[in-house]
Amino acid sequence: MLVVAEAEIKPTENPEKVKKAITSLFSGDIVTEGEENDYGLARLHGTGRESLERFKMILQRDRIRAAARSQLFRGKEESRIIVFLNKQVAYVGHVSFSAPEGESPLGPIRLEIQTADPVGIIDWLTGGPMRRQET
Repeated sequence: MLVVAEAEIKPTENPEKVKKAITSLFSGDIVTEGEENDYGLARLHGTGRESLERFKMILQRDRIRAAARSQLFRGKEESRIIVFLNKQVAYVGHVSFSAPEGESPLGPIRLEIQTADPVGIIDWLTGGPMRRQET
């Protein structure tokens, strides 16, 4: 499994803060591309489930597993999952799913998970299908 999380660095943004937004959710090797005071890109590469452990824990802690499951299934393709996350929310260690464009003025984090079993990864991240408890 390969995990790639990337975000555009706008000229007004601090590249270290963009890197922190990504690394607050995922673990792996992160690099930045581009010139100072110009558009750039921060990209994290991770392999295996360990690169998604922090993301999984945040989904559970913030009690958004059902919403995350829905968003992850929307982004599921044959052998990959692509979703977008709010960069500013990620910076403070939380998860908020976002549209690819227009929803966040600083642009989103693009998460791509390449795997032979996307449904298995979604189940692992979100704890499987949710059943409502009757009260």
